[in-house]
Amino acid sequence: MMSALELVRAIRTRAVSCAEVMATFLDHIGHVNPRVNALVSLQDADALMQQARVRDAQLARGEYLGRMHGLPHAVKDLALTAGIRTTRGSPLLDAIPAQDAILVERLKSHGAILIGKSNTAELGLGSQTYNPVFGTTLNAYHPGRTAGGSSGGAAVALALRMVPLADGSDMMGSLRNPAAYNNVFGFRPSYGCVPCAGEELFLDQLSVWGAMGRSVADVALLMSVIAGPDPRAPLAGGAEPAEFLQPLERSFAGVRLGWLGDLGGYLPLEPGILELCRQACAIFESLGCSIEEATLPIAPAELWEAWRTLRHWLVAGELEPLYKEPVARARLKPEARWEVENALKLSALDVYRASVVRSRWYAAARVLFERYDYLLLPSAQLFPFDASLQWPRAINGVAMDTYHRWMEVVVAASLLAGPVLNVPVGFGAQDLPMGMQIIGRRHADVGVLQLGHAYDRETGWVQTRLPALLA
Repeated sequence: MMSALELVRAIRTRAVSCAEVMATFLDHIGHVNPRVNALVSLQDADALMQQARVRDAQLARGEYLGRMHGLPHAVKDLALTAGIRTTRGSPLLDAIPAQDAILVERLKSHGAILIGKSNTAELGLGSQTYNPVFGTTLNAYHPGRTAGGSSGGAAVALALRMVPLADGSDMMGSLRNPAAYNNVFGFRPSYGCVPCAGEELFLDQLSVWGAMGRSVADVALLMSVIAGPDPRAPLAGGAEPAEFLQPLERSFAGVRLGWLGDLGGYLPLEPGILELCRQACAIFESLGCSIEEATLPIAPAELWEAWRTLRHWLVAGELEPLYKEPVARARLKPEARWEVENALKLSALDVYRASVVRSRWYAAARVLFERYDYLLLPSAQLFPFDASLQWPRAINGVAMDTYHRWMEVVVAASLLAGPVLNVPVGFGAQDLPMGMQIIGRRHADVGVLQLGHAYDRETGWVQTRLPALLA
């Protein structure tokens, strides 16, 4: 039940041993994880205990590896983990890698002990965490409901105290949506803040890796480990790791917030979401912020069409080799085939025009950020739905024409390539969790965390509303 920061301090001062920590977490995981299926590819318990004893021996010699020393950690099952099964939720990609992703290298170099992986949506597509390899991850608060996604396993494991920290990726809300659905914090940093290097290094500027925590201070702790440039990622840049170690406390008197709501009636939202977010806005006002109703300076429908084009193109670039093989194509989830088939209809000029729309939005947002320091927007358009559904077909009677249209609320922020933090805003009908996005200027990552930290200290949703499974 300790925060990650408390646990780090306790380990470093040897108030608790790494072996005690590992034994306690493994015992808890054994009791809770079978109920929700959040952690997968769990490693041998004896081997993990031996790693923990090695960490204790290092401390006894005065060797402190870093801020993750001895912490049990589960990496999202989209990232390569040397010697640990990586599936991306697809039987077509199920393998044991020979090398680690950059993020994983950094976790290990700071002393983390990898206990396994956190479950993800198949191929990371969709804000619903289910796949044919490991099955469905269930909500931490209502196990009959979705965990969100695609970092659903990470959010649920975090909310149920199976891990002290969690990493995840976010293209279309995959850090923000599951955080909102499980009453934790999910941080999508500015593009390039956390380096990522794959086969293609220059074109994919929509997806990022980031951090989740049960407090904003814990999020900053993990960011101080995984952020910073790397020569293998040519477009990486922005905040250095040390920037996330600076104090989060600051005054917000006179800070200007723009409340975007439902984008002027454009977005269908389930009843109760706007009300919870407006109550959260009152908390920001109590911190000294001023809040105004704000409007997007570009048509949301135009952003959606640009988003679809860019997403089709980038997803297909990665999956097209599988699609070309008839046997593999038949085993791809329908939404993956749909992305590739739509991409095959595009021309290079279509992609260029979509990027121009994105560029116009970025330029317009720069003007918007001259009036407002931060923007506020719900993190999802409906509360956690039945976990047996692949995706919701309608919101308030408005049909959803794609598998991801119900998460259109996150698109504007993703296209800006700047920092976005989900903060919990409480519980709606049927006691279902919800969250709100704090959107900042590009590279204002620490500022977004500071505002979220001030809000967290006033609300305390994570600490005061525990999942019933912890009782």
